[in-house]
Amino acid sequence: MKLLVTGGAGFIGSAVVRQAVKRGMAVVNLDKLTYAGCLGNVAEVSDNPLYAFEHADICDRLAVERILKTHQPDLVMHLAAESHVDRSIDGPAAFIQTNITGTYTLLEAARAYWTAKGKPAQFRFHHISTDEVFGSLGPSGKFTEDTPYDPRSPYSASKASSDHLVRAWHETFGLPVVLTNCSNNYGPYHFPEKLIPVVIIKALSGAPIPIYGKGDNTRDWLYVEDHADALLAVIQRGKLGRSYNIGGENEATNLELVRKICEILDRKRPGNKPYADQISFVKDRPGHDQRYAIDPTRVRLELGWKPSVTLDQGLEMTVDWFLGNESWWRALENRDGVGKRLGSG
Repeated sequence: MKLLVTGGAGFIGSAVVRQAVKRGMAVVNLDKLTYAGCLGNVAEVSDNPLYAFEHADICDRLAVERILKTHQPDLVMHLAAESHVDRSIDGPAAFIQTNITGTYTLLEAARAYWTAKGKPAQFRFHHISTDEVFGSLGPSGKFTEDTPYDPRSPYSASKASSDHLVRAWHETFGLPVVLTNCSNNYGPYHFPEKLIPVVIIKALSGAPIPIYGKGDNTRDWLYVEDHADALLAVIQRGKLGRSYNIGGENEATNLELVRKICEILDRKRPGNKPYADQISFVKDRPGHDQRYAIDPTRVRLELGWKPSVTLDQGLEMTVDWFLGNESWWRALENRDGVGKRLGSG
């Protein structure tokens, strides 16, 4: 089985590429290499004969059709997306273009390819989305696959739109699809604009560690290697037309999370004072969702998947990785928006 991964040079996509190649799957990585794309993320498998890279934009129909025809994949896993809520507040147009128009273009190219091949039974189009499409939870309850959509940001609205397109192409045209909605990812190769790498890098540099509002916004944290494992399970064994919520079952408020990271750094790279002293509360993000939490019962019961690491274990591994790979994140510090406050409204 040959797998085409869109966005395979990004954070989650590269984890899928690395795992799939190591498991013996042939993988084609299609990536535009925007500011968040980094071929260093897949360097450990780039010389493997099972791996191929295609530099292309999912909005370019001709390029996508050429790649499908050339590589003849059996499976398409669609991860390419604009994904940073703060950036969507400052510039929503890129999110509409990539997440909605790009998904439409990819769906149409995949449908034409699947049809031309005689609609093979093994073909799958796997669309990866976010729990943010469900909106914001109160202090109790969790998102299930049946939770109504209620997106609150330009990012989540664009992902909700792409989810609906994928379902429509399945219902109307019969395209064999599966969908997944995940909670917040973290781990190695996390681009340094998201909360956890920002905390680690700010702490090490002695700069203020920014926390939005009161720091009481709650997220369910999913280690990226666990997520990649779940995605490979869904695309290979998931039921057609079905969606699966993938969560880490590790809830924490932003303040709790930052304090955990500071405590780990205190042990592993002690400074003159506790890193928690650098915590600084800043103006909140507009429309900041209060709480996300995923109920992963369906993926556990149907596919036998569950997260393998706790939040404490995953944070230890993540901090270790960032401490041991400073050259990777240093090389990204000059990219657009890195180290700057975005999305302040």
